[in-house]
Amino acid sequence: MNEKSRPWFRIEMKAEVEDAPASADVYIYDEIGESWWGGVSPKALIDEIQALEVDDLNVYVNSPGGAAWDGIAIMNALRRHKAKVHVTVDALAASAASMIAMAGDRITMNRGAQLMIHDASGFAMGNAQTMDETAQVLNKLSDSYADAYAARAGGSREHWRELMQAETWYTAEEAVEAGLADDWVDAEPEATAAFDLSRFKFRGRAMAPAPVLARIDLSANRSGESSAEADVQKEGLVAYLDDVIEALGMDEGTTEEETITEINRLVDLATTPVEPESKLPAGVQAVDANVFAQLQADAAAGREALEAQAEARREGIVKAAMADGRITAASKATWLSALEKDEEGAKALIESFPKNTIPVAEIGHSDDIQTAEDALLDRFNGKTQEV
Repeated sequence: MNEKSRPWFRIEMKAEVEDAPASADVYIYDEIGESWWGGVSPKALIDEIQALEVDDLNVYVNSPGGAAWDGIAIMNALRRHKAKVHVTVDALAASAASMIAMAGDRITMNRGAQLMIHDASGFAMGNAQTMDETAQVLNKLSDSYADAYAARAGGSREHWRELMQAETWYTAEEAVEAGLADDWVDAEPEATAAFDLSRFKFRGRAMAPAPVLARIDLSANRSGESSAEADVQKEGLVAYLDDVIEALGMDEGTTEEETITEINRLVDLATTPVEPESKLPAGVQAVDANVFAQLQADAAAGREALEAQAEARREGIVKAAMADGRITAASKATWLSALEKDEEGAKALIESFPKNTIPVAEIGHSDDIQTAEDALLDRFNGKTQEV
């Protein structure tokens, strides 16, 4: 067999052990399918799988993917087989290879392994109608992938399409947390993915942003999952929730449902888009920052003008009272202070004094002598005069 026609898979029968179920190992360790550069059609793998008379199928994956339809065909062939399927991602399950992984009754991510999901892609040559038809086919194909992820991990088609359109990469732990795998373990030896990933938006998890969390839904039972498998899943979830309870500082008596509700609340909070423009209350008008700064400057100038005007008015009241002989010149500062505190009250008090009770011409005075109006002013200011 020449290099161009080498298969991307191999199947090995396990040695029969007395009273043990028959099993086989399936290795998918290259780009899936055939292309202009060679390869083997997925039909060859599907035919061999269908011919296996085994009770257990161990599928080991390390592949950057391939044709999207091939991934769906292989996944369904594995699901259709009577054997219990255990998929192990040794290093990489990207694109169509991630769809094959969804065939597992149990999916294990080896330590350091990665899983990637993205929208189906293709190319076409023709007019606008041809391009539109191609886009429709690709969208329907991507919907099929999203439905498979949702059937495995829960959530809606729309949620998974968003993750696919963003091209989402998962570490082993993140794949388990997202529900796309059941557990992660250490492998000896640990496999590595040595593929050209330049065709993808990101060249591996190290280059990609963290995946968006999915809401937890215990009510979504995975199709084909046995009660024993469901028990194992629940045990894993309970252990995970115990860690969450401790991390969030919640009470030890917190129930699973309460913990899941809190996780989903935090997920909703983290994934809710921020409105680009906040909604203003009725009657509130948004203005340009420069306009607002000018308004503030104008308001400050207006306040200064009003204060100057008030000061001049109080000065006028005092001067008029002195000219009318109502108050002494020595009490001017005190009356100005009283007017500043309570202009209306102080003005009324001044006007209550009869005119010409104080000599207008300065003929000398003593600080020891207190006039009647000075006594009233002291009482107005809360003072008492000792006599």
